Amino acid sequence: MQTIDQALDKLERSKFRSSFHLTKKEQLYLKEKGMAVMRRHAEDFVRQKLAPADPVKDGKQTPMHGHPVFKAMHATACCCRGCLNKWYKVPLHRELTESEQSRIVNLLMAWIERNSQNN
Repeated sequence: MQTIDQALDKLERSKFRSSFHLTKKEQLYLKEKGMAVMRRHAEDFVRQKLAPADPVKDGKQTPMHGHPVFKAMHATACCCRGCLNKWYKVPLHRELTESEQSRIVNLLMAWIERNSQNN
């Protein structure tokens, strides 16, 4: 199993995944709300959009922008079950475990932290 830093470094080598960056508006929202609120939002989004065995509108359920966590989900290939399967070998058509959800949230938060420092 790869570490968060290894995953982020691998994602940076992808032309598509590395093209995502927080906008000024998203950075301001992050600053206003704080990391604890972002973590709660990430937990909610992962639980609602990724954890079900067959998410509603899988592959189209995560907006591309409008919230730092949405941006992080695309940047880290945690936007749909297909990407989770392709990048992290997470099996399709079964509910995500609490441990898997927690690892995804930790990856999202690490990307947000790293990206907020780079801008």
